[in-house]
Amino acid sequence: MKTFQGAVAVITGAGSGIGRALAIELATRGCDLALCDVDDAGLAQTLVLVPRGRRATASHVDVAELGEMTRFRDEVARDFGRASILINNAGVSLYGRFDEVSTDDLQWIMGINFWGAVYGTKLFLPMLQREKAANVVTVSSLFGLVAPPLQIGYCASKFAVRGFAESLRHELAATSVRMTVVHPGGIDTSIARSSRRGAGANAERHQRDSKAFSKSLVMPPPKAARAIADAILRDQPRLVLGMDARILELVQRFFPARYFNVLKPIMDPKGQFERKARAS
Repeated sequence: MKTFQGAVAVITGAGSGIGRALAIELATRGCDLALCDVDDAGLAQTLVLVPRGRRATASHVDVAELGEMTRFRDEVARDFGRASILINNAGVSLYGRFDEVSTDDLQWIMGINFWGAVYGTKLFLPMLQREKAANVVTVSSLFGLVAPPLQIGYCASKFAVRGFAESLRHELAATSVRMTVVHPGGIDTSIARSSRRGAGANAERHQRDSKAFSKSLVMPPPKAARAIADAILRDQPRLVLGMDARILELVQRFFPARYFNVLKPIMDPKGQFERKARAS
């Protein structure tokens, strides 16, 4: 893909954060937009911010529900007749140790983070394959590269998304559809503040840790959106966003089995993870 002019971009999770910033960035560069989210108020605000002169639609869609995603696909086909870019961006976070999260918690996060990306790609791929040039952007995470404690559900979903997207990229290598897997580090979104607490996780600890983690989310979403848009035009297969993510990725590459021990003095200087692991 050499230009966004005249392209149709489908973006999930467009009601805030990276999804909203991508909608604005791609519209500014010439895309029409098919947007979805479960946050109707946020989605409406995104529409207000889309530059004039571009066509944009908004749909209430739970990406974890195949029926709703099928309806969304049908709406895009009816309203635009095509799709050039699919951005699997919708995502949520889950806090707690493995013994603190329920199977319902894990099914919930996998439904949105993993199955949402699978459903979106499965349903929109035929439309993308009719384009002379198309791209699927799947948003994984820094925690799709490294796996800290207390994020077991989130890490499981984001590692799964990464594996799915990388394998599909190899399958599509000889086609007109390119794949870009994005691993954001500390992007200033609400994902930490709105994280779901595992069924057995301590509420006070969850609030304290979410507040502390939010302080590391510093990159503005518009900056992330510009980098993702540039990666699409470069047919870049992997984008690691942020200096924090790039440093941790390098440490993981050099110490694949011991990277957490290497990073522990930085990530956990006061030994909080150890105390939490021992806590009943």
